[in-house]
Amino acid sequence: MPTPKLFIPGPIDVSHATYAAMSRPMIGHRGSEFEALYASTQPGLQQLAGTKRPVFLSTSSAWGVMEAALRNLTQKKVLTLCNGAFSDKWFDVAKKCGKEVEKLQYEWGQPIDPAQVRTKLAEGGFDTVTFIHNETSTGVMSDLAAIAAVVKSFPDVLLIVDTVSSFSAVPHAMDELGIDVLLAGVQKAMALPPGLTVFAISEAALERSKASKDRGYYFDFVEFEKNAAANNTPSTPAISLIFGLQHILETIAAEGLENRFARHRENNRLIHDWAARHGFQHFAPEGFRSVSLSCFHTPEGFDQSAFIKNLKTKHNFLINGGYGKIKGITFRISNMGNETSATMNELIAAMDDVLG
Repeated sequence: MPTPKLFIPGPIDVSHATYAAMSRPMIGHRGSEFEALYASTQPGLQQLAGTKRPVFLSTSSAWGVMEAALRNLTQKKVLTLCNGAFSDKWFDVAKKCGKEVEKLQYEWGQPIDPAQVRTKLAEGGFDTVTFIHNETSTGVMSDLAAIAAVVKSFPDVLLIVDTVSSFSAVPHAMDELGIDVLLAGVQKAMALPPGLTVFAISEAALERSKASKDRGYYFDFVEFEKNAAANNTPSTPAISLIFGLQHILETIAAEGLENRFARHRENNRLIHDWAARHGFQHFAPEGFRSVSLSCFHTPEGFDQSAFIKNLKTKHNFLINGGYGKIKGITFRISNMGNETSATMNELIAAMDDVLG
């Protein structure tokens, strides 16, 4: 049987055109050809991030840059906003980096409350906040603008935002909101294979980084800034992935951002309508549901394993049976990247067939 088409929350399905772009002949990374390739990615990435700052390309998973943000920016204490597997993990990463850290913990499936963030920061002592915009493990999309407004009311506190599963699926406004680090892996809505992270930092984050003594080398924000000025990277980049990134940005430009955002909303609505027809309940509360994926409670008595297995065996589609401590009691369906109403309806027809 061929490899199943992925409707999991990442990595997601990669188009043949993207693979073809990635198969271009290799070039050196310290010459004019690579500089032109790097430069070609900047306008599209800046538009997606909502920034005039350079958008750096890191050959790593998003966790590389998430750890880097702590090492570059946290000199006093970090507040981690936790409401799912990945936001919870940031607390542990901060401890392993030797940083003083406190968490604001929520039940999985609940959004971050801006008022409680304000109360916690008012206690003093914090200089950084970590926040996951779209918690992939639960399908919860918290209010980024509201959280950013709270953090920015504390002048010496920098905001680090993970947009891994929302980047390019919904609008972002880094400069307008005053975000200090905005990062995303490309294997989610950007529909590329894993291995590349895009990120941008504010001037304030750059200045904080310059004053940090233990920021290391590979993920040194100062080195990224210096190399970006010459359209390059501090270390050898994943050139084939950047060829693919260039292609994806060209397709996004051709589609138009508003059309892309509307397509993701429509794909998402189709899955929500399907779930309502079958009585599946959302794990995330109304008003705080992801636009790029959906997470549903597994009903009592429902054979989730058989459902997922039969969907794969009979139709060659793969969805996800939950993550972390909610594995098995939830399931997740992605609608991001290259998916259209037509492809989502193919999945829906297949799921209806398996459900009988």
